[in-house]
Amino acid sequence: MKDQNYVVKMEKAISEKWGAEAIQNPKAGWDQEKEKEYLEQLKEKERKKRDLEKKAKQNLSKVARVCSTCEKDKISSRHDVYFTKFSCCFDCYVQWIEGREQRWKEGWRPDKK
Repeated sequence: MKDQNYVVKMEKAISEKWGAEAIQNPKAGWDQEKEKEYLEQLKEKERKKRDLEKKAKQNLSKVARVCSTCEKDKISSRHDVYFTKFSCCFDCYVQWIEGREQRWKEGWRPDKK
């Protein structure tokens, strides 16, 4: 049979080693004012997070989208998949990359002439 006073002995040992605060119930110092302050901090954190996400989205839409191969500017949404994966437009994908993806990923690029 386990010692009935095991928890008491453990708490006493912890208290002696790290102080009385180590065994104190976390709710002991919590009140309505601290709860209100905590909830306000959470709201502020979420607001800042939304603001950062909004700014990042705006900045992303302002980035010039230029094909790395033919240097065509203002790539349309039709080219999104190819631009995201290969930094090129659809036309360059068909001409230079399609069927040669591994070579492209290894760094090969056509001469710019």
